[in-house]
Amino acid sequence: MLSRLPLISLTCIVSPIGPKSSSLTPILRSSLILAKKKMFSTKVDKCGDVAAPGYDAVVVVAPNVSAAPEAVRSALKAVVDVDAKAESGVFLAPTTLPSKRVVFSGTGPLDRDYDDVRSFEEAAEKGISRAIEAGAKKPILCFQNPKGKAFPHAGAVSLLGALKAAYVPIEVREQVPDRAKIVDAIGVVGDVDVEKVQALEAGRIAARDIGGSDPERMAAPRVAEYVREMFKGTAVKVEVMEGQANFEKNYPCLAAVNRAANSVPRHQGRVIWLEYVPEGGKVEKTLMLVGKGITYDTGGADIKAGGIMAGMSRDKGGASDVAGIMKTISMLKPKNLKVVAAMAVVRNSVGEECYVADEIITSRAGVRIRVGNTDAEGRMAMVDVLCDMKERALKEVNPHLLTIATLTGHAVLANGPYTNVMDNGPSKREAFAQSLQSTGDLFGDVFEISTVRREDFDFVKDQSGKFVDVLQCNNAASSRTPRGHQMPAAFMQIVSGLDKHMCSSEKPLKYSHLDVAGSNGGLPGLTTGSSVIAVAMNFAG
Repeated sequence: MLSRLPLISLTCIVSPIGPKSSSLTPILRSSLILAKKKMFSTKVDKCGDVAAPGYDAVVVVAPNVSAAPEAVRSALKAVVDVDAKAESGVFLAPTTLPSKRVVFSGTGPLDRDYDDVRSFEEAAEKGISRAIEAGAKKPILCFQNPKGKAFPHAGAVSLLGALKAAYVPIEVREQVPDRAKIVDAIGVVGDVDVEKVQALEAGRIAARDIGGSDPERMAAPRVAEYVREMFKGTAVKVEVMEGQANFEKNYPCLAAVNRAANSVPRHQGRVIWLEYVPEGGKVEKTLMLVGKGITYDTGGADIKAGGIMAGMSRDKGGASDVAGIMKTISMLKPKNLKVVAAMAVVRNSVGEECYVADEIITSRAGVRIRVGNTDAEGRMAMVDVLCDMKERALKEVNPHLLTIATLTGHAVLANGPYTNVMDNGPSKREAFAQSLQSTGDLFGDVFEISTVRREDFDFVKDQSGKFVDVLQCNNAASSRTPRGHQMPAAFMQIVSGLDKHMCSSEKPLKYSHLDVAGSNGGLPGLTTGSSVIAVAMNFAG
């Protein structure tokens, strides 16, 4: 069982959520019934070759037509002979194979220093999408990887791209049954560990479902329901903590964010705890995750004005990634890894009860904070949960703590569409960020490394030296603040008490912060589930 919060009975903090719960509205209850029937996955079959019967398209992913299988090469070459540009994009041709059509989707030459394995995923997604547009319901994916040593996981990455093309958002699956599935199955030719890929994609599906859904479909109570349903019958245990009084006592910073939303039952916050313990194996490492799950970010009292509030349903990408990582872990079932995770799921609402700048709040670790801007709610939602996780980590074997969050615009400005990873001292000693980046490069889940420095710790210190210990943030946008994505990582270390567990302490704790604001995906596109694959494969691959 998961460890409990101190001095509070289990019945106070664990929500008896479920289809029979009296707290559920009829709409929520009916949606849950639909969700049970429509937990999404695409069937994948291994095929011997592109001539396998029963399929209605062949999708070839390759640098050029010459690399395509001989059975479809002449059909593709006929198009390239009359259209020299075709080979650099996606095109369809008729074939005498049982599938009757073949789609070519080019990766490009792959011989430049800056080329990476994402070319396979992107080409596969485009190719399968083109086959679907042509009416295919059961395509075969065939990837050609002439640079095998450079891209050892090209097959897995290609299949992930194909499965992404087959994804249907949860709202469509639930509300428009005739559009709930766009392919019946995907066949794959080549050396691919289909079981592992499906575990990775299941994690990304969970992350897309939670992270990409609108603020009502994935309001906090409904996120909890989705998570409970997802882990039924698995080795992952789920506990849901709720109630403003509980939050005020145990997670006071999160309670401040939840205060305005708490007056609306369907928006009330949840902290969702997940635990995976390997069956019959000795634990050698413990991964401990905390994810930011802001279901909608109005900015609070410092309201987002001028049209910039649109898209703020995507501010739950950290928590959705945590759920996705746990889904993948539940399917991979690593033998020597224990995983404990927490999703801090709240809505940053505006109203008469909202928290405001200048408030002084004492964190779970006893650190006094002055609120600088209510739009810096993500670090507030996570930091006391991180403190709780730190307390648990002291009892675990070889723990490594991670926070994952769509936290700052500065991360986007600094490193574009990539996840930023930042290590504390103990984590840096093991070169974790470099290891995670290397894993991500292999699977197309790309990271950039940032460093938390003394300037970041100095920045958040209260300059008056009188009232508080730490300033939550300044009043400029993070994108206009030098080192705007490193400073929150320093804040979370101080406020959670992790700064007492640096390299020189008696009990050093490894901690890394992942800012997925740039990599998470924005409207109108899909959320990406960035970091799910790299984290899962780094710890459990």
